[in-house]
Amino acid sequence: MYQITFSKQSMEELNKLEIIEQMESVERLGNLTPQQLAHPREPLGKFHREGKTFYRLRAGEFRIYFEVESEAECEMINIRYLLHKNTLTDFVVRTKLPMSEEQLVEQHHSFWKYLESLTKNH
Repeated sequence: MYQITFSKQSMEELNKLEIIEQMESVERLGNLTPQQLAHPREPLGKFHREGKTFYRLRAGEFRIYFEVESEAECEMINIRYLLHKNTLTDFVVRTKLPMSEEQLVEQHHSFWKYLESLTKNH
């Protein structure tokens, strides 16, 4: 069992979900085993960026990007991003384009504002 922590971005997105969706997403992460992390198979993926190992878990309409860290005797899953599938931000993270967390969040919010502006103009 892992302790789960959230970045500011992932917590904001999680809070937008219905309670049942929140619980299902967190439960999927909490039930991951070291064997699954060592040899990921769909819906779990693994990639490396800037010397760190990141994981991507497909969870319905969302993609959860996280790191696994060990502190003392505690294994932690640090959720970095909770993103809607098939968005520009998800594509950027998935294709490993170099982008800081701040740029990623800015891009995410500006992308959605842009889409909203398109619907208001029609």
